[in-house]
Amino acid sequence: MSTAPVAAVYNRRLQLTAVTDRRYRSGPLVVRALLPFLALLTACTAPAQTPPTPAPVAAPARAEPVRAAPLPGDRPGQTPAGQQAGTVPRPAQLWPVTRIHGLDRVGARDIAKRYGLKTTWTKAGAVMALSDAQGVRFTFERDERDFRLDGARVFLGEPAVLNGDDLWLTKVDVIKTVAPLFAPSDHAAFLPAAPRVIVLDPGHGGTDPGKQNLRLKLDEKDMTLDVSLRLKKLLELRGYRVVMTRTTDTRFSNSPNVDLPLRADVANKAAADLFLSIHFNAVDRDPQRVSGVETYVLAPQGQASTQPEQDRSMIATHYPGNRQDTANALLGYTLHRQLVTGLKSSDRGYKRYRLAVLRTLNCPGALVECAYLSNDAEAKRVATPEFRQQIAEALAEGISNYSATLAALRSTPSPEPTMTR
Repeated sequence: MSTAPVAAVYNRRLQLTAVTDRRYRSGPLVVRALLPFLALLTACTAPAQTPPTPAPVAAPARAEPVRAAPLPGDRPGQTPAGQQAGTVPRPAQLWPVTRIHGLDRVGARDIAKRYGLKTTWTKAGAVMALSDAQGVRFTFERDERDFRLDGARVFLGEPAVLNGDDLWLTKVDVIKTVAPLFAPSDHAAFLPAAPRVIVLDPGHGGTDPGKQNLRLKLDEKDMTLDVSLRLKKLLELRGYRVVMTRTTDTRFSNSPNVDLPLRADVANKAAADLFLSIHFNAVDRDPQRVSGVETYVLAPQGQASTQPEQDRSMIATHYPGNRQDTANALLGYTLHRQLVTGLKSSDRGYKRYRLAVLRTLNCPGALVECAYLSNDAEAKRVATPEFRQQIAEALAEGISNYSATLAALRSTPSPEPTMTR
């Protein structure tokens, strides 16, 4: 299965970013031009008898800079997560910020300007599209938390709001979601090498059946194990080393508070490069109307989860898994796109949540909800070995695409895993 299309897309974005970056290379010239003024300022602050310096005028809120890096939790002098020692990260670019409704926000027009996109109101004051020669890249909607990126549905922490003639996203949503997904080359220094060791986590097991379709006699725990074993074979054929959190109908503990962190511990002890938890979903309300794919990664520190937090203090907490925020974003988005297109399923969205199984990971991780067992039509598909094989193939392709993207973006690209036969 070819990974060329995704690599080509990001190679094009690398070129686009290189063109965009030229705007910021005039910085040294600006500094040299200001040297005479700096000298004058120094003279004015010397002990000589000079008039007092006038009180400075407060800068407008829009002038406040926001850096896109480093990741939260990086200690001074420490090599950021995913950055090789000795490599020099690209200078962080600044986003112009305005405080609106109590939150620091970045305008969609500034996002368009940064990436050389054209803005168009497709619905006046409500829906804005950002496009280039390839077509519409972003679609933002007033008072909605989800947006479209190259057609895929992505959730923000906070809704986009209208202010003036622009839609505004929170600073953390731009830095942690929009920017790393659209221009990953800007964040390459904070991305890991392509994965070699992958941990697969079949959800539930033992006394925990997970979601069920009693009419069709389907238990989530059986479907997740079947898909995981199929995926293991596919990944091993592509040269990856695969570790399973379970290979039989078991679980670590009957207590979720114990069981879920222990699944993450498997990845940490194996020094895994990627963790993937495989699940199926269900709803009680209108079950026959809800179907499709959802993908979750750990919500970044300071960003609200897609699902309401049981404990609001969790939003401000920095978890070990947050050191991989940039890689998590790229992994989740790549897997989600491949599942939706590969399975031809409804797009329920790429989302963020502080799931216990993801919080303590030392590597990038994601959780996928491959289908809804509560929807009889979709559950009948899941019941067939053919569809479960399609799920495994879509996930394998998503992981390969993620690996190819990392290899293309790294300053010292890692080779693809050796194919075995």
